Amino acid sequence: MAGKIVAYQRQAMTILRSVFAVLLGYLVFALSGFALFRISGHDPHSSDSLSFMIVSVVYGAFFAALAGFVAALIGGRFEIEHSLAVAALIAAVGAASLLMSASGSSVWTQIAALLVMAPTAMGGGFLRSRMIHRTE
Repeated sequence: MAGKIVAYQRQAMTILRSVFAVLLGYLVFALSGFALFRISGHDPHSSDSLSFMIVSVVYGAFFAALAGFVAALIGGRFEIEHSLAVAALIAAVGAASLLMSASGSSVWTQIAALLVMAPTAMGGGFLRSRMIHRTE
């Protein structure tokens, strides 16, 4: 009986670790985006110069990849799956924001999240996976 309890506790800790990894990974992405727009003084839901939009998308892609990498690292196993969960969160929030956008507002940040940043989060997990399997 005690063996089953220990096994359930271990399984629960593994699940909690995975949830924590995905949430922390997403926070890396979300907080970096919040900081960019807050510090720059730009509104993420308005039109902007092409140069700022390009810099923002590159910046967002970097932090999305880092978010996927962090989730894969903290998750400890199933690296691709953890980064997929972060990518799914990025895409879900982007899609929800897109659907809730006011008519006539700019949606470039949401489109970039769906088409660039969510897939890039997967790339971060893939990179972590490659690093692990290269050393084995």
